[in-house]
Amino acid sequence: MPVEPTPARRPRRETVTGVPRSARRPPGHAPARSEISEQTTLGHTYVRSLMRSQLRAALYALATLALLVGALPLLFTLPPALGHGTAQPFVWAALGVAAYPVIWLVARWYVRRAERNERDFTGLVEGR
Repeated sequence: MPVEPTPARRPRRETVTGVPRSARRPPGHAPARSEISEQTTLGHTYVRSLMRSQLRAALYALATLALLVGALPLLFTLPPALGHGTAQPFVWAALGVAAYPVIWLVARWYVRRAERNERDFTGLVEGR
């Protein structure tokens, strides 16, 4: 039968101890790291998946730039075709001002994507 604490008698505090979480892992390398360093088939698959994801990001960035910047010559033919006379100011504005923010945004997206791919791969290899 449990004894209920009285105001004069408080229950004893217990301290729970254990092995720290970092010490629970077995010593040595994480399994994925050893697979990669030993160049096994599984390690090769890990590295290929990283390379594929990096290549996919690069191809998306290249395709985006090809569509946006590659379409500029088509835009340059529009003002004379619409009867607005010379296209000279429009060409300078498109090439000198509008193209650079687009290129910068695509480059920024690519770098962030590549870093995220590498961070995910590192997390996989280190077992986090």
